[in-house]
Amino acid sequence: MRIASSLALLGLATAPIAAAQAGPELAVTVEVPQLPVAEYHRPYVAIWVERPDQQTAANLSVWYDLGMRNREGEKWLKDLRQWWRRGGRALQVPVDGVTGATRAPGRHTLRFDAARSGLSTLEPGQYNLVVEAAREVGGREMLRVPFQWPPAAPQTGAAQGSHELGAITVQLTP
Repeated sequence: MRIASSLALLGLATAPIAAAQAGPELAVTVEVPQLPVAEYHRPYVAIWVERPDQQTAANLSVWYDLGMRNREGEKWLKDLRQWWRRGGRALQVPVDGVTGATRAPGRHTLRFDAARSGLSTLEPGQYNLVVEAAREVGGREMLRVPFQWPPAAPQTGAAQGSHELGAITVQLTP
């Protein structure tokens, strides 16, 4: 009993309960391919959730060049055309917890819990996870992965890019 009481005081005994009450989680893996080009620039990437009418329901992540002098990287965000038109232009960047630096080629996994990412405000129903990439001296690509919110059971979805994006996988857990 003393051990249980001590663990409870430390918060260790309640950790599984807190995790169970955290709510649904969305995990997204984005593959940024290494392209065989002479002048390679890391892509700007936007990841968001859209309703069936293609209106933005939640902005999850935006990668852009944060290191440019005079915040010059922000002016190229409009090259993420679909994200920009659907709500990106209304954001005052940087956005804490959403915006970040561009990523090197490879697989990048991001996890979003419902409480901290704005997903908890979504009405139950069908949505798309959208990933859009644009690269200087390169192209643009946008992929959609449909999912049901909130997840009643674990869900997995995927899409395959052809040039600016590689494999995109989405995993939802209740």
